[in-house]
Amino acid sequence: MLETIVALATAPMKSALAVIRVSGDESFSVVSKCFSKDLVNITKRTALVGEIINDKEIIDQVVVIAYKGPKSFTGEDLVEIICHGSTLIANEIIELLISKGAKHADRGEFSMRAFLNQKIDLVQAEAINDVINATTKEAKKISIFSLEGDVSKLIYPVKVMIADLISLIEVNIDYPEYEDIEVANKEKIISDIDKINIVLKELTTQGEKAKIIKDGLKVGIFGKPNVGKSSLLNALLGEEKAIVTDIAGTTRDVVEGDIVLKGLTLHLLDTAGIRESDDVVENIGVNKAKAIIDEAELVIVVLDASKELDKQDKDILELTKDKKRIIVYNKKDLAISIPDNSVAISAKENDIDALVKAIYDAVGIDEVVFNQPSLNNARQIGLLKQAMEHLNTAKADAENDLGVDLISVSLFSAYKSVLAILGEDNEIDISKEIFSRFCVGK
Repeated sequence: MLETIVALATAPMKSALAVIRVSGDESFSVVSKCFSKDLVNITKRTALVGEIINDKEIIDQVVVIAYKGPKSFTGEDLVEIICHGSTLIANEIIELLISKGAKHADRGEFSMRAFLNQKIDLVQAEAINDVINATTKEAKKISIFSLEGDVSKLIYPVKVMIADLISLIEVNIDYPEYEDIEVANKEKIISDIDKINIVLKELTTQGEKAKIIKDGLKVGIFGKPNVGKSSLLNALLGEEKAIVTDIAGTTRDVVEGDIVLKGLTLHLLDTAGIRESDDVVENIGVNKAKAIIDEAELVIVVLDASKELDKQDKDILELTKDKKRIIVYNKKDLAISIPDNSVAISAKENDIDALVKAIYDAVGIDEVVFNQPSLNNARQIGLLKQAMEHLNTAKADAENDLGVDLISVSLFSAYKSVLAILGEDNEIDISKEIFSRFCVGK
């Protein structure tokens, strides 16, 4: 039997009301020891008004909602105590409940119990934290899809397809004498794997886009000194965050800022102009800029449209050639010429609409992505890719005429990867890692 746990479920700050949550087989008994009414014999969800009492002293007048398991968030008997929103009162009640036999909950322990009691799967559990931490309406919407189970439903057909193929192979191995069973031959296995991979590829592509909406995109702004990088950062942010002068090398360090463009959060990094310099401090900034090229998920290379490209421009283009990038010609009103594969702007005049459109085009974000359920974090997407790798191994084994018993090993590994997305593979260690990121009370 798990211990009865207690924690504050609302923010630890002065407010009108606070909610204290208690969960476990003894929660009704523990609360009854300090509540003016008895909860022990409650058999269904019940709301009561009364007092929390320590000996004969009334700590607070409260509303208590008792949820009889398994019809509760955690699947256990659960009590929510709604008290006045004084941190002093909330702490007094929690300390009193601990003295009556409860244990203070660890981070995410309520949600973990909901997962262990099969009230939610791991995708839904992750979504709880994502909803709490969402900073845009669009990110919240993506997380709500997961919380309601719509994303988990995307995985079920894949589970069934892989399980069906594994089962067919196992039946062929165990009952070769049955003539009415479909033969798990090379062609059948390859065909089924190809069909599964099409689904997994689509889930991965959509998931990577949804992850960008939920987490934002790290965007590095690069270019040689005095081409308008800082002016572009300020235009995107709508504020004078970076110092702008005509003196080359003004930006010595990385200047950061966040902006939401039509629902897409950009984590902008304006870097020091990349050039050779004898200035020790400036060179530190240049080295930081080069390091950020590796970190950035999207690179914006800013060039001066009023001048011909020089060696420094060409070096920067070479340095960023393997990154997803947008080539921007600034000072378009003074342009000599602007190539077709680039974007023309005037950062000084805040004329950057073409760049905003190019950013959306570069990451493949459209209205569809904002309005459909998708897997949306690194763990989920990584497991999808892992499943595809195992399936490709199985396909290669089939093409090389290996025995079906050996092929089924890779198929089973793919199946486990898919199950791990939902937390159905019994790998509790990774589950604990996920729940440890939650706030106390969830």
